[in-house]
Amino acid sequence: MNKFVNILMLLLMLPTMAITIYVGFDLPVEFIKTTGEHMPFKAESFLIFAGLLLIVGARRSVRRWLGVRMVNQIPRFQWNEPMGASRLKQVNLYLIMEAGVSFFLAFSCWAVTHQSWPVVLVMTVLGIDHLLFAIVGRQKNRFRVGVTSKAIVVADRDIKVIYFSGLRRVSTHQQSLFFDYIKELQFAVPIDVVAQENRTLFRETIEKNINRDKVYFSEGFKEF
Repeated sequence: MNKFVNILMLLLMLPTMAITIYVGFDLPVEFIKTTGEHMPFKAESFLIFAGLLLIVGARRSVRRWLGVRMVNQIPRFQWNEPMGASRLKQVNLYLIMEAGVSFFLAFSCWAVTHQSWPVVLVMTVLGIDHLLFAIVGRQKNRFRVGVTSKAIVVADRDIKVIYFSGLRRVSTHQQSLFFDYIKELQFAVPIDVVAQENRTLFRETIEKNINRDKVYFSEGFKEF
């Protein structure tokens, strides 16, 4: 989900930056017989793209914060622990990089033309949200993994809910845990979302909530 959102944000930023450059450098726009400075509906264009960026970014932000809130309702889980240290470092690095990209794009648009202020405002807000999410998640151990009687919940930069219903196989390969379902559906999470010292209890809690006659554990997962 997070990768898809980043790609969508990039696709929205391409035409946004194109309009910013056209307006900021007053380039000729041949097909409408004008220049960037006199381009019709330029203010509306910046507002529209800023609105689209805000919708996409806000939707991801709400999903993130709700996911973290959900997994931190610890009494509702049979097993619930903070993520492994190596995964936490990786998550924080990615969040800081996402914030850096947002601030860079905001600064770039502002430097080219102040008329892009709606886009600048949205990208700045999204950058601050990335940083706040990283700080809160890191300092208060908000990035966690939990197991209920029905599912595994993983919440860091995104939330993943892996249900036990329909599960047919749990396996490990390289640095990922794979969950295979009927109809060839598959989910994967990094192995290091579960700290080394918590893996045995994590596996045992999963095993307690599934029918082992229907779900196959690979040898790698049995040793997890």
